[in-house]
Amino acid sequence: MTNTDAGLQAICEVLGDNGYIDSSPDIDPYQVEWRGLWTGYCDLVAKPTTVEQVSHVVRICHEHNIPLVPHGGNTGLVGAGVPHGGIVISTERLNTIREIDPINGTISCDSGVILADIQKAADDVDRLFPLSLAAEGSCRIGGNLSTNAGGVQVLRYGNTRDLTLGLEVVMPDGQIWNGMRGLRKDNTGYDLKHMFIGAEGTLGVITGAVMKLYPKPKQKETCLVAFETVENCIELFTRMSSYAGDALTAFEAINGFAFSLTIEHGTNMRDPFNQAYPWYALMELTSPRDGSDLREALESELEKAFDDEMVIDGVIAESGAQSEDFWRIRESIPEAQGHVGASIKSDVSVPISSVVEFFKKANAVVTAVIPGVRFASFGHIGDGNLHYNLTQPVDMNNEDFMALWHDATDPMNDIVHNLNGSFSAEHGVGQLKRNELERYRSKVEVEMMKSVKKALDPKGIMNPKTLFNE
Repeated sequence: MTNTDAGLQAICEVLGDNGYIDSSPDIDPYQVEWRGLWTGYCDLVAKPTTVEQVSHVVRICHEHNIPLVPHGGNTGLVGAGVPHGGIVISTERLNTIREIDPINGTISCDSGVILADIQKAADDVDRLFPLSLAAEGSCRIGGNLSTNAGGVQVLRYGNTRDLTLGLEVVMPDGQIWNGMRGLRKDNTGYDLKHMFIGAEGTLGVITGAVMKLYPKPKQKETCLVAFETVENCIELFTRMSSYAGDALTAFEAINGFAFSLTIEHGTNMRDPFNQAYPWYALMELTSPRDGSDLREALESELEKAFDDEMVIDGVIAESGAQSEDFWRIRESIPEAQGHVGASIKSDVSVPISSVVEFFKKANAVVTAVIPGVRFASFGHIGDGNLHYNLTQPVDMNNEDFMALWHDATDPMNDIVHNLNGSFSAEHGVGQLKRNELERYRSKVEVEMMKSVKKALDPKGIMNPKTLFNE
């Protein structure tokens, strides 16, 4: 029996008959990225139910030099959850909400709890957990933490990192670090949780988290507005941000092509406008106070924007159902893109003051590489995060189009870099963007990251092939 075989046998003994998968077809979904862009392989999928079981499994992997990949809801977009040998540790059975403390404004849970279940648990005690993503019905909080997920309410509440007070992590040698402290002030040396948030499973296995809760909004106003140019969109954001402050919870931009895709190909979609426009924005204001002052303020500011010819059309939601309809338009864009051909997807961020310049320069360089390319641009423009997605030209086949991925994205990322932006705003690095990490981050930054990795994971067993090329 080889060292690896002995280790795999020991893992099976720790987990019991129902605690692992080692054969097809049940193992297959854990080896393939959900869109099919990456296909890997592994010897075993471990399905622990407790942090102690995770600790035992990781310790065995450490002793037997078996690589491991943490696996949540398989909703990632950069291939970080795809294994290349060794084992997968699935968090799907680590699914307990441990404690809700409305007075302290915290919820403590296992890392395998589905995001939508955390939202509901908060709602049940009249609190809000504001992290909101299109994949919230299937993504798990451990994956959200590992990628520092953003979502549609970053403008008001911040990224996942900003919502996190404490973590529990199984280290690469199997030790358990218990940092499950629901404190907003704790100045006792290095704030270790931040090393694991956004680390994509390369430094340890997140098994638990303490997350912030907020007062539940009593007022919510949602509107869709239309513009002639993206410049007008930025102008309205600047005005509303100054006027509404923290009440401006979300500000999502959608270009005309992306909007038309979701109206045409989305399920039960209705266009709230009578004609098409070049740009749209989905804007939401919230307040923990009862009353109607938000509605009055929104109507007043939109009226001024119309008078200034900044906005050319707009609809304010008259009910919760209509608000949900507006949001469904925004959230259905990625799926709708699949109906009109292949997509090259980008997740970038630039300073808000550089958004207009980015679109002007990026559209020019990408069109030079792929004449006839169709831009499905949308995103969280209130925090500078743009999903700059490219749809294949009508007269080009899928294979030829996808072969131009880096020919198009490399010069686009150069523009992002020159604007002091980021080539990955919220999706992470994973396997997809390892070369970009080496190219756009300074040598000092990359070496610091590698030093941390080597110090915590000297055997290199934690999610190899993610972040770094070596």
